Amino acid sequence: MKRVPALHVFFFAVLTVCFTVAADLTQFRGTGGLGSSGETGLVAEWSSTKNIIWKAELPGLGTSGPIVVDGRVYLTCYSGYAEDDSNPGNMDDLMRHVVCVDRKSGKLLWSKEFEPKLPESKYSGGNNSRHGYASSTPVTDGEHLYIFFGKSGVYCLDLEGNEVWQKDVGDGTRGWGSSNSPVLYKNLLIVNTSIEDNSLVALDKQSGKEVWKKTSIRGSWNTPVLVETEKGETELVISLPGSPGKIVGMDPKSGDELWTCEGIPDKGYVVPSVIADSGIVYAIGGRQNTAIAVRAGGQGDVTETHRLWRMGKGSNVSSPVYHKGYIYWVHERSGIAYCLNAKDGEIVYQERLEPRPGITYSSTFVADGKLFCASQYNGTYVLAAKPEFKLLAHNQFEDDDSRVNASPMAHDGQLLMRTDANLYCIGAK
Repeated sequence: MKRVPALHVFFFAVLTVCFTVAADLTQFRGTGGLGSSGETGLVAEWSSTKNIIWKAELPGLGTSGPIVVDGRVYLTCYSGYAEDDSNPGNMDDLMRHVVCVDRKSGKLLWSKEFEPKLPESKYSGGNNSRHGYASSTPVTDGEHLYIFFGKSGVYCLDLEGNEVWQKDVGDGTRGWGSSNSPVLYKNLLIVNTSIEDNSLVALDKQSGKEVWKKTSIRGSWNTPVLVETEKGETELVISLPGSPGKIVGMDPKSGDELWTCEGIPDKGYVVPSVIADSGIVYAIGGRQNTAIAVRAGGQGDVTETHRLWRMGKGSNVSSPVYHKGYIYWVHERSGIAYCLNAKDGEIVYQERLEPRPGITYSSTFVADGKLFCASQYNGTYVLAAKPEFKLLAHNQFEDDDSRVNASPMAHDGQLLMRTDANLYCIGAK
């Protein structure tokens, strides 16, 4: 047998290591914005002392999720106003932050402050706008960070936090603050400015110059999703409220409307983002709790031709996930976990989580055969990602009772999870 030179073996080993480095986590809800990951080896149980790799104290509150670029974790926070719901303080003290943490050690590398354009949404107590001052997850192309701070605008930063450009995208505010996250498509940065300007806008990612703008986008608190049709074409899909509401498919290059389908029946707003698999779009939402499946790739009103099913179950805030032919989510107030058959919309199970989770605004995340469902104050529930209800674990941080509104995300066999107080790396030691 021919012997392989030792030097060749060495270079093969180096290349193998290079190509198995964990992929970056670049946007809201991970790859495609779908809340799904192929990561494995994730732990199901943790506490303040169990399976915590590191904990990083944050300079402020926030409900945005973390992203990972080149060995660094980035996320946003706010401070100075509405930190304490019983004593919100003065809006003039509001400050926003972009934070950079070393992925391996959890060391805070830098934190940059961004003064808001005032007046912002006034905080009036409870779940009002305190979750809207730093709720937009950054997106990255690997070279720059793109940050959306509502009426304060869109920022392009380099990976050291230095401003490259800033673009105002409207001055509107609402009592719930700003919510959705930007999306990258080729050279375009697409931002849902429904609250700020009743629009969906695409900016040139290099300059911040407006490329296209679609108006009449009202009451949409969800992040648009790029969907590949059965023909291999890419469409931008968003859920809009109305009587009835609309699910809209657009050309991401131009913003031109391609198709519409009767959607979520709520005159005021739609919060959950759509998800998609194999060219099928799934939407939930509305105070009437509705779930809909529609095939992308149509033209005009496709309600009769492309809508596959409609079911009277849903969630008013949290977004669903798709996994192996089933759709999962947790209702934001009742604490009921749902599993629907993606083929026909039939309920597979609906089970109330125990202990009761209370309010759940974060979206379900699926990876490694597990569903991760984080409540605001009563811990994270881990369910088996299969069409049979099974609670695997209920986890709480004993020494951190701050709010959780961001979904856990998976990276390199570990979970990244943020509370209002800390960012955690969770994994087997």
